[in-house]
Formats: sequence, structure tokens, C-alpha cells
Amino acid sequence: MNVAIRRWAVRWVWLIAVLSLFATQSLAAATSDEARIGRKIENFTLDDFRGAERSLDDLSDAKLVVVAFMGTECPLANLYTPKLAEIAKEYESKGVAFVGINSNQQDSITEVASHATRHKLPFNVLKDPGNEVADRFGAVRTPEVFVLDGDRVVRYWGRVDDHFGIGYQKQEATREDLKVALDELLAGKSVSVAKTDAPGCFIGRVQRPDPSGDVTYSNQIARILKDRCVECHHEGQIAPFTLTEYDDVVGWAEMIREVVHERRMPPWLAAEHHDEFQNNPSMSQEEIALIDEWVDNGCPEGDPANLPEPAAYAKGWGISKPDEVFYMSDEPYTIPGDGVVEYQYYTVDPGWKEDKWIQQAEVKAGNAAVTHHVIVFVQGPGEGRFGAPQMAFAPGMTPRRFEPGMAMRARAGSKLVFQCHYTPNGTEQQDRSYVGFVYADPKDVTHEILGGACGQMALNIPPNDPNHKVEAGKLFLKDSYLLGMNPHMHLRGKSFRYELELPDGTRELLLDVPRYDFNWQLWYLFDEPKLVPKGSRMVCTAYFDNSADNPANPDPSQTVNWGEQTWDEMMFGFYSTVKERTDLDDKGD
Repeated sequence: MNVAIRRWAVRWVWLIAVLSLFATQSLAAATSDEARIGRKIENFTLDDFRGAERSLDDLSDAKLVVVAFMGTECPLANLYTPKLAEIAKEYESKGVAFVGINSNQQDSITEVASHATRHKLPFNVLKDPGNEVADRFGAVRTPEVFVLDGDRVVRYWGRVDDHFGIGYQKQEATREDLKVALDELLAGKSVSVAKTDAPGCFIGRVQRPDPSGDVTYSNQIARILKDRCVECHHEGQIAPFTLTEYDDVVGWAEMIREVVHERRMPPWLAAEHHDEFQNNPSMSQEEIALIDEWVDNGCPEGDPANLPEPAAYAKGWGISKPDEVFYMSDEPYTIPGDGVVEYQYYTVDPGWKEDKWIQQAEVKAGNAAVTHHVIVFVQGPGEGRFGAPQMAFAPGMTPRRFEPGMAMRARAGSKLVFQCHYTPNGTEQQDRSYVGFVYADPKDVTHEILGGACGQMALNIPPNDPNHKVEAGKLFLKDSYLLGMNPHMHLRGKSFRYELELPDGTRELLLDVPRYDFNWQLWYLFDEPKLVPKGSRMVCTAYFDNSADNPANPDPSQTVNWGEQTWDEMMFGFYSTVKERTDLDDKGD
């Protein structure tokens, strides 16, 4: 059986990186120990976003000064912005002054003004052109705070607290480092923990070396980004900044280099030995080497005449004009500025009086800035909430658009169940997500796309268990053709494997995800449909980390059972198959 399957691409760059190597001489100097704790900060003068000059000496009456390095697009910086505003208000009467500094070359003064106004910041935000003040402090990332004593000597440097981190969010902070440092200094004590690691985004420094070399943005780097990143990093998409222009890209150069070296971006969680998936977006070693050379040589722009043609992206819909569109609700849902939001579920009756054959489907977030993912399940008559087929919006997912003759069937009387997962971004937002369908004429459908799950709902994960194993199996009662797989767990998910146990007892590895990450709801699509012989058994093995070593763990002291919220757990090995349409009443496997 030779079935043509549309190639899907999964490319999404989520920002937050861990500091390691720095290319420029000034950045290396800025990170020396003497630039931080115990160093006296001399007066500096910068313009605020209104154009007024502001100096450190203007705050001479303050007992302590908190200098916060901020950015307008970094997700962690935005999550911490409301916290900084709250702390500034709380400590104002105690003689503590706050000042924000934006040293990103990619953040315009207009963007800084909009950011400060939107978050209603009670302190001035200054623009640091050329990152001279950032270099003086030794600031590296956003958000990052420095506490200066009465003599303007640095007494604390690091994070605000431990509430948010790279790829995780705790229910609440377990240590409020900035507030602890302020309280200790106000009490006349030394700071007990003077330095902490501040996760966040690299400050977009001006590149110091004279740009040189044959590797330029226009000739090579723009092409790499177009192929690997721009699908999500263009205007109106879920990525929090664009990578379509040189002036934007150069500010994120160090960040880009770090995340591609760590193989965290573009997101792809399958083990490296896999090479049979059509939608693998990983960068090659040659591409990474070109990025290294470009950054080392000062990020030269090159001749704009050599730029590739801009990628063309559909406006409005990525599918044909939908035959029908269904919204999750009549009114939008309000997402708070911070905190953990439970999954929201909405059941919609599309009024289908007859079977519908779905040729194309696209789930669209009403507000991509705060929507982690939306899954739309087709709940057939008498079925549970998590029915099949299903469509989804998630970072990097493209619309479902099948080849002629192929379609998903939604039975008459089916309902649509919207599962919405929201991630607050620092300001109150609203969302009203929706899904559009293009239907196929039933007489033209020769192959049916089916969905299924190999899962375990009887979960009982013990407290403090770092490696809890859960296994599930699925027997195939007839020959089937497997298209792809989508492992699903929640915050304690650690790893996931799909194996195929053939009728003769031998096992074949289908997919190995050694470091599962809840932030990426990825499908892994075979180059060609894979034959699963009748009598084969799909075996899914998941491991969960319910220990304190898992920074995303809401509470390692609790036994964890199956549940729909992120602090509960799930274990599903979703998969999709295709079969010839020979029996309309056949429900598949």
C-alpha cells in the first residue's frame, strides 16, 4: 500500500536559555566576578522612555536601590514584570527605590514605552543604548536584578525568586530571593545568599568586533532561519518575537547560538538515532557551525541583495476557506496575568445530522500570546470526552490537511470538545479559540484517517519517586498502516517509548523520547506509512519523575493519580493510522 502523506513541519523557537559561552570580548569582561557582588556602581545617566534624563544620583535619598534589567519580549521577563511592580510598591515606604533598564538593541524606545505602560510599572524604565550600563553591572540576562546599598555597592545579584524557570512554573515561589535580600539589608544584616542564578534571555548586546567574514546574515543565516525558525517567528504567530529582519535577529544572536547548541531549538525530542521522521526540524552540524562563525565574526549583515525570497504565509487560514467554523464559547475566557490556570473545557454541538468527512482542519488560538495549546476532540455518540479524531493548536503545529481521497470521519451526532491550556504572560488577557473544517465529498473518500491511544489511566505515582514506570499495550486486530505518534504526559513526565511487538514476539522501536517536555506537544510522522501486521501489539512505556529534582514538579510529597489538570498526570501514546475505506461501519483498531 503506497499512501502519500502531507509533510508537516514542527518548528518553534521558545526562548529561554542557560548562560554558557559568550562570543564578544566586552561580554566576557562583563561576566567577571569583580563586576558584580561588592562592586561600587558610579553614577550613570540614561533617558527614560519619555526622553527625560534620569540618573542614579536622582535616587540619593533611597536607602537601597534595585536595578532590574528588563526586556519586552522575553517570556520570563514578562512573567516577572508584575512581580517587580508589586515588590516596588511594597518596599517604597521602606526607602527602597526601583529602576528598570532595557539594554536590548532589538527593543525600540516605542516598545519599551508600550511595555512599561501596559504593565503599569510604578518605576522608571531607562534605555541603555550600546549596553554600557549593562556592561558596568555585568548584567547578562533578563530578568536580572541588582541590589545596591546606601553607598551604591552591589550586595545582591540574581533572580527575583524561584517561581518561574526554564520550561516550568511552580505553584508559588519557595524562596523570594530579592525580598529576602532587601529585608536583610534593611535590618542591617549581610545578605545571606548574595548571588543566585537568574534564568532568562540573553541581553541583546551590540556586537563589538568589526563584522567580517564570508558568512553573513543575507547569504546564509537568513536561509537557515527561514527553513528552521521563521514559520513560527513571524508577525502574528505564537513565537514572542520575529526573526524576519536583520535588526531583530542580531539582538538574539547569542541566544540563538546557545539554544541550537543545546539541541533545545528547534524543538525535537526524539533520540538522535531516529532519522525516519518527515517533520524533523533539527539543524544540521553544518548549519550550527555557520551560526557559530557568524556570531564569532560580529554578525555581519552582508549585502541585502543576497537575501532569500521571504517565506509566504497564509493570512487568516492555513487551509482552504472553511465550510464551517466553530468557536469554543459565545464569550471569551479571561486569563489572569499570573498564576496557574486549570485546563478549560468547552463542549460544542456542531449540529451534525450526518457523518462528516474532514479533509482539512485548523485549530486557531484567539490569543496565541497566552495559549499553550488547544486540542479539539470529536466526541462520538456514547464516547468519552477524549474521542477521535482530534485536531490541535500547539507551538509549531500546522493544520491538518490530507491528500485527495483521504479524510477523517466525524459521526453524526458527534460533539466537539475544546481542551484549552493557558499560560499567563504577565498581563490579563482574553481568548476565544476556534476550529475550521473543510469537508470532503463522501464519494471521493478512498482512505480514512483514524486516531487511537495506547494509554493507562490507573496511575498511582508514589511521592518522591524519581523514576516511576508505567506501561500500556494496544493490540491491532488487523493489518494497519501507522502514520505517526504523539506522546502525552504532564509536568512529571520524564521519558516515553513506543515499541511494536510483532506476532513472532520480536520488538521493534518506533519512537524513543528520552527527555520528555510537556511544553512541546509534538507529533512524530513517518516518512512513509508503516505496516503494523495483524496481531501486533503496540507497547508504550513511560517514566515519571515525582521527585524534588524535577523543577516542574508541583509537589513531590504527593501521590499522583490520573487527572485532567497539569498537576495531575496522564499517560497516553496517541497515534494515527490510515486504512482503505472498505467498510463505513468499521471503527478501526
